[in-house]
Amino acid sequence: MTEPVRPYQSYVYAYPHKTAYRRLPDRPLLRDLWDAEPKDALSLYLHIPFCEIRCGFCNLFTRIGAPDGLTGAYLDALERQATAVREALGEREPVRFATAAFGGGTPTFLTAAELERLCDIAEHRMGAGLGAVPLSVEASPATATADRLAVLAERGATRLSLGVQSFDDTEARSAVRPQRRADVEAALGRVRDAGLPVLNIDLIYGIDGQTEDSWLRSLDAALAWRPEELYLYPLYIRPLTGLGRRADDHDPAWDTRRLRLYRLGRDHLLAHGYTQQSMRMFRRADAPPQGADDYACQTDGMIGLGCGARSYTAGLHYSFDYAVGMHEIRGIIDDYVARPAADFAHAEYGRRMDPDEARRRHLLQSLLQAEGLDTADFRNRFGQLPADGFRAELERFAARGWLTDTDGPVLRLTPEGLAHSDAIGPELFSPAVSAAMAAYERK
Repeated sequence: MTEPVRPYQSYVYAYPHKTAYRRLPDRPLLRDLWDAEPKDALSLYLHIPFCEIRCGFCNLFTRIGAPDGLTGAYLDALERQATAVREALGEREPVRFATAAFGGGTPTFLTAAELERLCDIAEHRMGAGLGAVPLSVEASPATATADRLAVLAERGATRLSLGVQSFDDTEARSAVRPQRRADVEAALGRVRDAGLPVLNIDLIYGIDGQTEDSWLRSLDAALAWRPEELYLYPLYIRPLTGLGRRADDHDPAWDTRRLRLYRLGRDHLLAHGYTQQSMRMFRRADAPPQGADDYACQTDGMIGLGCGARSYTAGLHYSFDYAVGMHEIRGIIDDYVARPAADFAHAEYGRRMDPDEARRRHLLQSLLQAEGLDTADFRNRFGQLPADGFRAELERFAARGWLTDTDGPVLRLTPEGLAHSDAIGPELFSPAVSAAMAAYERK
């Protein structure tokens, strides 16, 4: 009999994770890194590392609040970085951005005027035509104000992702996210009034005290707004977070409860006309397309601006230093805003991507999407089929009932495979990346 596998090990939204990054002693010039890269379908990501509160489950790179002048100083630094990066991309061939996103943190922590400036940096410094490409923006109910939403709508935002997590006030407090349902509903009304094409609502299952009935009530409250997208996230309790100081997540009974709630939520959304795009993402059948889903940028490069953003070239993934603890995050932000323009011409922290890591990344990020991996495309890209390098892993997934076929034209997870995405992802990590992540000193 096979050993049971913990279904909730790691949310793999990008590979390798930043805990596998290390300081780059040679500080390579961005000009050299991007010289031979295709630049006709880049993704642009701008990171705003500020929130009005920090939820108990959050381990994102963000700080609570901002002293007077800090957001302005941060945008000054972001503009210096954008200028240096755009110069490093060169003028020999056209630079085109296919998608754009503002994340964090909470981008709508910025005032309406600061959001205008953020859009100006993306458009005028980087050359991204925000009105011509999908632009996704993250927001919280408290910061989704009419003036901010008006700016985003005017500047071409096509998707607004609202972090609701629960429509139950008691559950929200349990997740260390104090909010009132009435305020959440008011924010959703403002988003709809702003006329943004796609509304996404984030919900979390596995909160202490949450029941099947309360979970269904939150789902129905979200469905009442007919969101074009819904993300269903399992609650994780991670080190150095608010909840992480009180408990851990190595509890088989909790795993069982989260799986039960996941299946209940999945089936409820499917019954209401949504299609499943990944373990977490569900899209209304008539929703307008938005480009790559769920960070699935396996093939094209990405430019990240801001001290919490990462960038991808074929040979190097890079960013700035990473931390979870509040004191360390403040220090990294302070360092970022003090940097002269010349510093932004170099990569500081990162991880080199050899051919094996590139294959793993493509397999992993494609397999975790509901549409699966086209094996012919993989062979054309890497000169081999997925089973040539990963047969043992694929056969193991198939034996567990998670994979439909190890040698078919499309590698596609079964419904139970999608349910176990957070176990499948870590099994595809390379030994070197796993070792680097394990050795990372959390701070």
